[in-house]
Amino acid sequence: MDRHGRPLSRDPAPSVSAVVLAYGDEPWLEACVDAILASDGLRSVEVILVDNGCAESSIAPVVERPGVMLLRPGRNLGFAGGCNLGAAHAGSEVIAFVNSDALVAPDALRALAAVAVEPGVGIATASIRLADSPDDLNSAGNEIHFLGVGWAGHLGEAASGHREQRTVIAASGAGMALARSTWKRLGGFEERYFAYHEDAELSLRCWQQGLPVVFVPEAVVFHHYEFSRNPDKLYLLERNRLAFLATTYEARTLLVLAPVLVLFEAAVVALAVAGGWGDRKVAGWRWLLRHRRWLRERRRHLQSVRTVGDRELLDLFSTRLTSSHLPLPRYFRHFDAALSAGFRSLVRMSK
Repeated sequence: MDRHGRPLSRDPAPSVSAVVLAYGDEPWLEACVDAILASDGLRSVEVILVDNGCAESSIAPVVERPGVMLLRPGRNLGFAGGCNLGAAHAGSEVIAFVNSDALVAPDALRALAAVAVEPGVGIATASIRLADSPDDLNSAGNEIHFLGVGWAGHLGEAASGHREQRTVIAASGAGMALARSTWKRLGGFEERYFAYHEDAELSLRCWQQGLPVVFVPEAVVFHHYEFSRNPDKLYLLERNRLAFLATTYEARTLLVLAPVLVLFEAAVVALAVAGGWGDRKVAGWRWLLRHRRWLRERRRHLQSVRTVGDRELLDLFSTRLTSSHLPLPRYFRHFDAALSAGFRSLVRMSK
C-alpha cells in the first residue's frame, strides 16, 4: 500500500537520471557516482555530471564509466543553473539531485522515485544522514521560517525518531527527486538564485500549486555535511531570502508581516556588522535593486500560477529560529519568542 492506503502500482520500476554537480576539488565525487550507479530496484539509472569548474583530477576517474554523461558548460552555473542544465539532458521519468559529497544507499533512489511518481506529489526528499555519524540526521526535510530563513530540518537528531513518511515544507537539495513531468511543470530552479535557498523556493512553489513535498525515511543518503559562514555564502543566503519573500508571498501576507520584516532586517544588519560581513549584506540589497524589474516579473508570474493561497500554507512554516544560518545572540531569544507568539495568533485568526 502507498502512503494514501492505495495498492502499490504494478508498473515497472521507474528510470532515474541523477544530476550531480562538480566544483573545485571533489574528494567524494567518485564514491558518489559509484553509489548512484549501484542503485537497486530501478529500470535504469544514469548520472548526469555537470562540471561547474571541477578539478580534472576529480573528474577523470568517473568520466569514462558506463552510465555517466558529462556536461561542461565552460563556466560555473551555480547550483541552480547547473541542476537545470543537467535536468534538461535527463532522459528518465524521474530526475534526482544528489550532492557530490553524498552517498546514496543502494535502495535510496528507488524509494525516492516510487514516491516522486505518485499522482499529486511534488518532491520526494531523502533521509539525509551525517556521514560521520550515520545514525543522526543532516535533514529530514528542511525548515522554512515565516521570515524566509531556511535550514536543515532536525539536524543532529537521531534518525530512529523519524521513521514515518510525512509531508514537510521543503526538500533538501542534497538528496531529492521529482517526476520529470513535475519538474517541467514547475520550470526547474530559479537560476538567479545561483546557490542557496533555491530548494526552498522550488518546494514552496510545489505547495502553492497543490503538490506536497514528502519526506521518505527509507531513502537514506549519507552526506559529508559542512556548514560554513563565510561572507559570500551569507551574502547569497540573505540576498536570496529577500528575493524569496518578495516573490512567493501574497501581497496581504507581506503587508501583515511588514513591521516584523523591517525589525528582523535591522537585527540582521546588526549581526552582519558585528560579524564582519556588513558590506556583503549591503551588496545583497544592491543586487536586488538592480534586479527589481526581474523581481516584479517573477512575482507576477508566481502569483498567477499558484492555486493555493498563503492562508492554507501557514501551518507549514516554522515559528522559531531554533536553527539557522544566522548566529543569533542570546538576547534575540526573547524577540524570537514574541515573533512566534504573534505568528501563531496570525495563523489562528486566518482560519
